[in-house]
Amino acid sequence: MDLKTSRKKLLEFIFSGNRKEAIELLDGWSALYQYRSAITDVLEPVLGDIGELWASEKISLAAGYLAGKIAEDTLLKAHQREEILPETKGPVVIGNVEDDYHSLGRKLVGIFLRTAGWKIIDLGNDVPASDFVDSAVDNGARIVGVSAMMFTTAQNIIKIRQEIDTRGFSGRIRLAVGGAVFKIRPELVAEVGGEGTAVNAVETPGLMEQLWRSVDAHDLP
Repeated sequence: MDLKTSRKKLLEFIFSGNRKEAIELLDGWSALYQYRSAITDVLEPVLGDIGELWASEKISLAAGYLAGKIAEDTLLKAHQREEILPETKGPVVIGNVEDDYHSLGRKLVGIFLRTAGWKIIDLGNDVPASDFVDSAVDNGARIVGVSAMMFTTAQNIIKIRQEIDTRGFSGRIRLAVGGAVFKIRPELVAEVGGEGTAVNAVETPGLMEQLWRSVDAHDLP
């Protein structure tokens, strides 16, 4: 099966809920070309398509969840065989803002960042503002990436902006934001104090590179 057909079949398996067949397809590709190729050449482009469909609300929650699980399974196998890129960038702290439990987008972002060589500290869902900043300080992270699905929960990102500023980390910890609401209302990025966003998960590594380079040359305490 060629690359184009493999991507098409993987997407079909995800849409039809065939996790077993999807895993077998990726395992088969890995047997021929190793897991790194399965991730970068087959899985990542399909996840990019899914991320765009998710942002435009053209994919079911079940299909999105399945895509995340398939990606996690494949990354785990690659880790076990040490075939993914080493963690040479970061760390970056990510999580869903307080009161937000829509984890799929955040997980997709984490997958793309990890496969690009970033060290990711994932705090999960419903994360208080202080926890984001504490984790960034404890781990020496220059970037906090915050996900919010709806306008009401996106407003809680303002607390993170305030936490960064009042603790004296402006310019030293960058605030990246993402989620469906920011595609609908791009102006919301600035309103909540964000310093950057990506159109989809595929674009996130580029955003992180840009934000990382923009940080003032100070060591975090």
